[in-house]
Amino acid sequence: MHGYSDTAEEHLRRLRRIEGQIRGLQRMVEEDKYCIDILTQVSAATSALRSFSLQLLEQHLAHCVAEATAKGGPEAQAKVKEASDAIARLVRS
Repeated sequence: MHGYSDTAEEHLRRLRRIEGQIRGLQRMVEEDKYCIDILTQVSAATSALRSFSLQLLEQHLAHCVAEATAKGGPEAQAKVKEASDAIARLVRS
């Protein structure tokens, strides 16, 4: 069971909303909307994805990483490294 299992429906709702934002961006380009208006919506979609990813990361740390570190050993080290790599990817994006 993954750390987000209890909130999977909430995550799916958020992702569907983000998907709608992306479809809206496609429509804006198709309709030749003003560049700044499109960029404003890109910023909103980017922020929504960032917020989603941070919530998912928090759940991963609280569940998967915490569980592995409680057990200790190589699995704990691997989970911490995995989480650290994920954080680095998020910071770079």
